[in-house]
Amino acid sequence: MGFFCIRGLSLPASASSLDPIIGNYGIPTAVPSSMPPSNWPEPVVRKTLANLCLVNHAWYNAAKPWLWQKIEVRLPRSWLALEEQIAGGNDDQNIDDNTALAVEQSIQTASKVALASTASAGASSDEDALRKWKESILDNLSGPDGSIPFELLTPPASRDPSPRRLTAKSKGPALWEIMRSISNAVQNVMDQNEPGVYVPRLHDPRPGRFVQHIDFNHFRTIGMRRSVEESVTSRFVTGERVEALLKEMPNLTAFGATEYMDGALTLRVLNELFLRGSPSRGRGLVANDAEDDDRKRRRDCKDLESVDLTGCVSAVFVSALTEFVNMHLLPSDEDRRDGRRARSRLVRREEPATFPGLQRLCLRGVKSIQPQILTPFVLAFPSLTHLDLSCTRVPPEFLAAFGDSSARLRSLALARCIRLTGESIKTFLIHAPAAAQIEELTLYGDATFPSPLSTEDLEEIVSLAPCFTRGELTYLDLSSAPITKELLCDVFRPQPKLRSLGLSYIPDLELAAIAQFIRSKAANVEVLTLVSTSPELDWGNGGGGMGAPRGSARQASVALHTQFISPLCTPHYTSILSTASVMRQAPTRLRVIELSVLALAGLGVGAGAWRIIRSKGSRGWYVDTASGWVGGELKRDLERCHPLRKEMDRLADANGNVSSSVGWHARKMEVLHGYGMLGREDGLYGAVSFAYQG
Repeated sequence: MGFFCIRGLSLPASASSLDPIIGNYGIPTAVPSSMPPSNWPEPVVRKTLANLCLVNHAWYNAAKPWLWQKIEVRLPRSWLALEEQIAGGNDDQNIDDNTALAVEQSIQTASKVALASTASAGASSDEDALRKWKESILDNLSGPDGSIPFELLTPPASRDPSPRRLTAKSKGPALWEIMRSISNAVQNVMDQNEPGVYVPRLHDPRPGRFVQHIDFNHFRTIGMRRSVEESVTSRFVTGERVEALLKEMPNLTAFGATEYMDGALTLRVLNELFLRGSPSRGRGLVANDAEDDDRKRRRDCKDLESVDLTGCVSAVFVSALTEFVNMHLLPSDEDRRDGRRARSRLVRREEPATFPGLQRLCLRGVKSIQPQILTPFVLAFPSLTHLDLSCTRVPPEFLAAFGDSSARLRSLALARCIRLTGESIKTFLIHAPAAAQIEELTLYGDATFPSPLSTEDLEEIVSLAPCFTRGELTYLDLSSAPITKELLCDVFRPQPKLRSLGLSYIPDLELAAIAQFIRSKAANVEVLTLVSTSPELDWGNGGGGMGAPRGSARQASVALHTQFISPLCTPHYTSILSTASVMRQAPTRLRVIELSVLALAGLGVGAGAWRIIRSKGSRGWYVDTASGWVGGELKRDLERCHPLRKEMDRLADANGNVSSSVGWHARKMEVLHGYGMLGREDGLYGAVSFAYQG
C-alpha cells in the first residue's frame, strides 16, 4: 500500500488547482491546491522508489513494479539502455542466444522447484530424478501445443548456425510468454505425477511486464552534434526497437509519441499498439502461422486505454496508418488496384475491426492524414471519452457518423479544424448522443483560422445543446466565434462549474458584457482569455503601433482595471462599525487573464499583486499573484512572504525563461492520464498546451 501511495503522489488531484507545479512544499493533497502541490514531480517519485529499492531484497521486489510502472524516454542513451534492459538489445544473434540460455536456466530452475515440492511429500531428490523432471518438462513444451520454438529449447552451443533461424526479437515469442509457458508446463507435469501439489511460478528477470505507461514527450536528439547523414541512417528510436519493446510490455495501457520519433511508427508498431487485448469482431482472420502466433500473444495483453500522437506527421507514420486503416478498418476490396494487400498472404474478413478498449485519443496537429483515413480510424474506437482532433483535416461527415456511435465524450477538442462547417458542429452538439455529456469543449479559432459558426448556429448551440443546458461545463473555449452581448446575457444558461473560459479574437465584444456574464452566470471562472478581444483592450488594432498616442495603452490598462478587475476580483468592503468578524469575498474567482502581446506591453510591470507571467513561447497572462488554492481553499490577498506568492513573483520575474509546463488554459488535451483540458503537461506536450499561441 505504501508503494501505491508513492506512485499515486506523482498523479495530480482529480480537481486541479489550474496552476503549474511551482515547488515542493509539503505532502501532496487530493484537494485543489497549489501550495502544497497536488502531486510530486515525476523525478522526485522515481528517486524515492529507487532509494527504496536499495533497502534490502524484500523492499527491492516490492518497489520494482512501481518504479517501472511509468517510463518517460528523455535521452537517446537512456533509450538504448531501456531497450537493453527490457528487450535485450539490438543484436539479433545475442538476443537469440541469451533467450535460449534463459529458457534453459528457467527449465533447470523449474525442475529443481518441482523436485523440491515432491521431495517434501516423500519423493527422492537425486540427480536421476532431476533429469527425469527436466525431460518431462521439455516433452510437454515441445509437444504439438507447445508455444516455444524448438530453437529456443536447445542450448546455443548445440545448435547449427543458420541465417534463416528464427530470432526472438523480431519473430519469436516474448520472454514473458516463454516464462509463462514454462510455468504452465511444470504445473501440468506436476498434476500428472503429483496431483494437488502447487509449484510457484518462475521469476521473470526482465521488467517489461511492469510497464503500464511509456511516452516520448521529453525525447530529443537536438544538441548531439550529429550530421544529417547520421540522423537519417543511424536513428536511435527505430521501428524495430519500438516493436521489440512493445512485445515485452503485456500490461501497457498508455502510449505517447511525438514528432521527434514518429518515423519509428511503422505498420508493425501500430499493429502492436492497437491489435492488443481481447479480439474484437472482424479482427484477425489470418492466413499464416507467424501472424496467428502474434494474434494469440496480443490477445493475452491488456487493451490500450490512451494514445497520444500529437504532431506525428512523418511520411513513415502517414503511410503506416494508411495501410493499417486499409488492412483492418475498411471493407475489403477485391479489385484493389495496387494489390499491396495480397502480398505474401491471404486475408479474409467479415467486417471492419473495432477497438472498444481505447478510451482517450489525441491526434492534435496530425495534419498529413487524409479525411478518408482519419474518419474510419477514429470511428473504430466506440468507447472514447476524450478526443482531441484539433488542427486536423477531420471532415463534417465524421461528426455525423461519430454522433451515432456508442461513445460518450467527456472532453472534446475541435480547435482550428478548417474543414468542419458550422452546421455540422451545431448538429453534432445538439442531437448526437455522444456529445450529451461533454464537460470540456474547445472550438478555438483565431484570426488565421476563425470559427465556422455563424451567429444563428451559436445561438442554437448555446440554447439547445445538452452540454450547455446541463450546466456541467468546466472548460469552454469559443474564441473567434460571433459572440454578442445579448447571447452572453440573455441566451447563455448559468455555468456554475465553469473554471476556464476562452473568449479570444472577438474584437467587438465589450468588456462590460463579459464582466456581467462572469458575475451573474459563471462566478467560478478562474482563468479567462481575452487575446485580441474587446475594443477597450486591443488598442493596437485601431491604428495603433509605433504611431499611436501613448495614452492608448494607458487607456486600455485603466479600462481593464476599472471595468473588469476591480468589479470582479476585489473583495467587497465591510463596515468598520460592524462588531462581527466577516471574511471578505470577491464577487468571482477570476485571477488569471490572458491578453495579447500589445495589451500586455501596455500594462508595464502590472499594478499591485497583478503581474505579467509569460510562457516559454508567445503566450502571456495577467495574474493575481496574491491569489491561489491553498489547502483546498481559494485565497486572495496572500502576504508577500507567503511561499505561493513568492513563487508566482519568481515566475513573473523570469520573463518567459520558464519550463514548458508554465501557463493556463491549455490548448492541448491531456489524455495519457485522463485529466483532459484541465490537465497539466510539460515537455513537448506542455509547449503545445501553453507556449504556442495556436
